Amino acid sequence: MTEAVVFNPLLPGFDADPYPHYREMRELDPVHSHPLGFWFLTRYDDVTQLLRSGLSVEDHNLADGPISDQYRAFVGERNAVTLSMLDRDPPDHTRLRKLVMKAFTYRAIAALEPMVEGLVDRALDRISDGGQVDLVEELAFPLPFAVISSMLGTPPTDHVRLRELTGTLVRSLEVVTDPEMIKAIVDAEVQLAAMADEIIAWKRANPADDLLTALIQAEEDGDKLTDEELVAQVLLLYVAGHETTVNLIANGAVALLRHPDQYAALHARPELAGDAVEEFLRYDSPVQQTRRITTEPYVVRDKEIPPGQFVIACLGAANRDPDFWGPDADELRIDRPNANRNLSFGGGPHHCLGSALARLEGKIAFQRMVARFPSLSLADDVTWNGRLNLRGAASVPVSA
Repeated sequence: MTEAVVFNPLLPGFDADPYPHYREMRELDPVHSHPLGFWFLTRYDDVTQLLRSGLSVEDHNLADGPISDQYRAFVGERNAVTLSMLDRDPPDHTRLRKLVMKAFTYRAIAALEPMVEGLVDRALDRISDGGQVDLVEELAFPLPFAVISSMLGTPPTDHVRLRELTGTLVRSLEVVTDPEMIKAIVDAEVQLAAMADEIIAWKRANPADDLLTALIQAEEDGDKLTDEELVAQVLLLYVAGHETTVNLIANGAVALLRHPDQYAALHARPELAGDAVEEFLRYDSPVQQTRRITTEPYVVRDKEIPPGQFVIACLGAANRDPDFWGPDADELRIDRPNANRNLSFGGGPHHCLGSALARLEGKIAFQRMVARFPSLSLADDVTWNGRLNLRGAASVPVSA
């Protein structure tokens, strides 16, 4: 099959800036059938429609092919990845989400504000004392990691090892063809599941008023989480609770520091911090893709996608679609009036449960950072983490 263009994340420069290639996909082949056996959507309206479609996320619905082979390779005797609510359809998804969502109510998130403020201020103290520092190491990573650890109520954890393993595990959210990477993902999942087992055992012996205790004790209509489901939700909360927010803060900081006029605007009008976070989410999404699996023929524009197909909704591309955002879609504007219509937290029944928490952490971090350091600047080149989906800045050297 010949296409005008083929989605290719291995193109030179894609890691640092995927948006020119996304633009090419939107313009030339917005409903793209890829030679590896998946479909790739890049326009805002098409992505929104898919997110709201109610299509499956469970890999057993995949037709035979390279993508189903990949998912079978991930699943061994035990696999926590496919038991999380992220990978379950209703009614399982509904049941699992209901057990977790009480910790993410508006009131529960608002109660975390003093803790977030304290964590941000201590991080900014370290930046002030450090001369040239890495914003990721000092702020973007430790803030959300500390918050989700506190919410879960976990004991002290080897955060360096956990960070390495989750960084590998999230590669399972991408189309992977390298057998060595598939093996690394499976090994990471096994090690993370073992760490989660230890944390859960500790929490059973040391219950408290926290999310993990609530999950262990949770019961709805006589139905409790199985041991494997409990491990899966703990891993999901750890990964989703810090990986995405690390990217939000790191990518947002890069965008702001590369646009001094916008940095100055936020310093002059700190009340725009919430709007700025929405624009950072749109401009350089912390999650670039999500997926659905067709269970019946699904029509997008003039193309019919057969049942059993893996369909990638490219959130990063949709968030820059000029047909929706206008001709300045590639520009950063912290006062963009409709920035909150970004798709970075997904949509439909799988809309990110922790979106309000991520927004709170981002708002406080940027508001206080800009107030504390009106002349903060990049001190060296930004490096990127090399991921296709949870793409983010791995190092942001700054000087106050």
